[in-house]
Amino acid sequence: MEGSKMFKPNIWRRLALKAALAMPLSASAAQEPTTARSEQELADLVRKTEAQASAFMRGDMDRWSGLVRIAEDFTLMQPFGGEASRGFDMSAERLARLASYFRNGDAKLELVQCYASDDLVVLAVIERQHGEVGGLPNQDWSLRVTQVYRRQGGQWWLVHRHADPLVRHVGLETAAALARGANLGKR
Repeated sequence: MEGSKMFKPNIWRRLALKAALAMPLSASAAQEPTTARSEQELADLVRKTEAQASAFMRGDMDRWSGLVRIAEDFTLMQPFGGEASRGFDMSAERLARLASYFRNGDAKLELVQCYASDDLVVLAVIERQHGEVGGLPNQDWSLRVTQVYRRQGGQWWLVHRHADPLVRHVGLETAAALARGANLGKR
């Protein structure tokens, strides 16, 4: 794609972002204004993503829905598998169902990689989280997650989320069983 602005050579790497996240605001303000603004904006997006995950695992859908803007063309690949879904129902009824499904949890984000262009950010993260999900007792629900944000009207909108529970290594046989769609104790 000649002339594509998808991923410019100006890509922030993991270490640069970790440094920006660890830096107090007063220290980041002393840097070159354009770099500090861009790195600060990216660090803020990562923090907001972590706050979203934490609110979701607590079942605090009021807070979660206040932190996230979901684009009309949003796609979701859930950690429970199945086909990708399009769009997202933000109705009060849907949020109430989600709030009753996810309870008493918390989440922290571990940044694996970040890619950014002027209007697109891709975050590859591990959501280190726990909580009560679907009536099950509190347990580890850590996920490998890729989230894609697109800037629209000066705001970052979530356009894609792909999450899977394969944080821990699985062997070839287990991966093959998952690929075949084997019944691994569906509930």
